[in-house]
Amino acid sequence: MWKYVKRYLHLAVIAAAFMVCEVLMDLLQPEIMSAIVDDGVLGVNTGGVGDLNLIWTLGIRMICLVLFGGFCGSMNNVFVHLSGQNIGNEMRKDAFRSIMTFSFPQVDRFGTGSLVTRVTNDITQVQNFVSNFVRGMIRTSMLTFGSIFFMFRLNRTFGTIVLCACPFVVGCLAFCLSKANPLFGKLQAQLDRINAIMQEDVSGIRIIKACVREVYEKLRFGKANDDLIKTQLQVLTIFAFMNPVVNALMYVAVTVVLVAGSYEVRAGVATPGTIMAAITYTTQLLNGIMGLTMQFQTISRGLASWKRVKEVLRSQPDLKDGGFTGETETKGQVKFRDVSFAYPGSSQVVLKDINLTIQPGETVAIMGATGCGKSSLVNLIPRFYDVSGGAVLVDGVDVREYDQRALRDKIAIALQKSELFSVPIQNNIAWGQPSAGEEEILRAAKAAQADGFIQSTTEGYKTMVAERGMSLSGGQKQRLSIARAIIKNAEILIFDDSTSALDLKTEAELYEALRDASPDSTKIIIAQRIASVRRADRIVVLSGGSIEAVGTHEALMESCKTYRDIYDSQMGEEAHHG
Repeated sequence: MWKYVKRYLHLAVIAAAFMVCEVLMDLLQPEIMSAIVDDGVLGVNTGGVGDLNLIWTLGIRMICLVLFGGFCGSMNNVFVHLSGQNIGNEMRKDAFRSIMTFSFPQVDRFGTGSLVTRVTNDITQVQNFVSNFVRGMIRTSMLTFGSIFFMFRLNRTFGTIVLCACPFVVGCLAFCLSKANPLFGKLQAQLDRINAIMQEDVSGIRIIKACVREVYEKLRFGKANDDLIKTQLQVLTIFAFMNPVVNALMYVAVTVVLVAGSYEVRAGVATPGTIMAAITYTTQLLNGIMGLTMQFQTISRGLASWKRVKEVLRSQPDLKDGGFTGETETKGQVKFRDVSFAYPGSSQVVLKDINLTIQPGETVAIMGATGCGKSSLVNLIPRFYDVSGGAVLVDGVDVREYDQRALRDKIAIALQKSELFSVPIQNNIAWGQPSAGEEEILRAAKAAQADGFIQSTTEGYKTMVAERGMSLSGGQKQRLSIARAIIKNAEILIFDDSTSALDLKTEAELYEALRDASPDSTKIIIAQRIASVRRADRIVVLSGGSIEAVGTHEALMESCKTYRDIYDSQMGEEAHHG
């Protein structure tokens, strides 16, 4: 945490200085009030004759101290917020930056809900901890120990009475905090769970309504929320017990001070003003201890949150960056050499013994049954995952040797599930090529067969896209994703079943336009429909994670039973024999 604190340490030091001044003003006032009562009102040292001038003089001094203390308190708040907010800002940026480097398995391990909680709620807790430490710890510590010091300075008997109460108060605090501390981590984990459910249900609201599962989801969310409230109530109950006990102990101390003071007044050892000042110091001590109680609660919760934030900040990417950013002789070649692959944490082999070379400018289609490893295969090209064995080479260089940015600049991907952002349509198309001009955006949209529906919208290319593209149909979202891939003008284009929502006529027009728009790009197409792939230069048939056959449509119809079965199921046996 020091890494962030030291950047704004100068602001924290200024805040601390103002707080010291504010507390000193508070600690000086009881002594002045004692002098006003004893000498100004009662005239203890002047034979019972009060002194109005002294009252005015000391009263004006008190008012000045109060005003100066208020000014210091205000300035303390300003600099505390400046330091705390800046520290939280830097921490949140670094946490998000770290998350952006995570591999897919790392995101899965943390969970999306947990990452959201850590970047928002947990960092807010840490930010509050830092701010309260600068403001609260100085104030409460000075009030606590300063009150005891001034009590001893005022009257040793009163100081001793208050000091004897302190071990009981500290024991009560230690007991309650030992019970509450383990619950803070549990609270944040339960908040993770609520965020995860919220994210799932909001993103899946359509299927929830379609399956009439609203009641089930309400119960699921309600149970998670009940668990959170139950833990929160445990914490509040502990502190609800602690506050009155600490109060009772301190009021007992006040009572003892009053009783001892009455005897000392009779004996002429103490004055009424001294007793009044002692009670004020005892009240300040009580406020200091109660403040410390709240500080320890904030500190405990902040440290529990910091532990969770630290896990994000200190996590290193699973996929280590290579250093290769140079030029290659070939442009757009992809080679799988003895590739095998299993997802991290799983023993099930998804791909095995894959040997395939895709030449620059070639159009290669990949087909096979659901779950045969098609998407897993193409996910190895931009290095979303690392191979378990063998190597994937792009332009003759192992993808593990590339700088990841340099590698992914060579590749454009359109997925079956189109990810769109809440920005205008033109920004979604230019997402991977922010410098693209209007003509390039228009050209890519036309190639993706998207221009027609875009022009029919109210604001054309400036039309805002709703969250997660909810304002668009599945086919429209896919066409925008394809346009985004086309505009990147990458050496390698990957379409992972990204035309599944398009009708055959639109799909045929798309591929025709794609040949004209990106003639030199290597195109890798995953598709379920024979009609989508039959014009490819080569078709790869995957079965059970291995390559069963590679060839043109005509060659596979002659030599590959799996391909013929797919053809017959889609096109009909009549078409096959005809």
